[in-house]
Amino acid sequence: MTKEAPMRNRARVPLLKELPLLIWLVFLWGALWQDFSAGNLIFGAVIAFIVANIFYLPPVELSGRFNPLYALVFAGRFFYKLVHASFHVFWLALVRGPRIRNGVIGVKLRSRSDLLVTATGHALSLIPGSLIVDVDRSTSTLYLHALDVSTPEQAEKARTEVLNAEAWLIRTMGTKKELEALRAETAEARQRKIGGQA
Repeated sequence: MTKEAPMRNRARVPLLKELPLLIWLVFLWGALWQDFSAGNLIFGAVIAFIVANIFYLPPVELSGRFNPLYALVFAGRFFYKLVHASFHVFWLALVRGPRIRNGVIGVKLRSRSDLLVTATGHALSLIPGSLIVDVDRSTSTLYLHALDVSTPEQAEKARTEVLNAEAWLIRTMGTKKELEALRAETAEARQRKIGGQA
């Protein structure tokens, strides 16, 4: 069997099932270009459709659930963090300048879903002062370059932000099993993750 065979035999994914992925890709396109004009979003939609349907990619498993209320809360939280972090980075640049110490922090996520790991990483990278530098897919661990991190307390605060972002994404579009696990998570288990022990 040739390498082309899997592409020819791949089942066509219905557009309705593919729609959440396409919407997410178009949103990311606009965010990365920092341009949400109609023309740019239409071009992003064309690119997203081509990427999802012409190039052979591993299937993205969607959870089958989407909560619009939690999505609005996540969006509001994201834009608040975006504005707050922008002013914080500006203040650090003015007051402390080159004396700022940064750190690379590993955070093991709750979810093993490629979609949630990717969404969490992109959301964090779009906020000034943080950038995902590596992902360990086998353990769902994000490695985050964080601005102004020089103490264990600051590292724990950065891990808390990562886990909070993932939690809101699980509430928005995680599987029912992931949502139940999040609700059942104990304070001790969460503290171990924040401390980098899990």
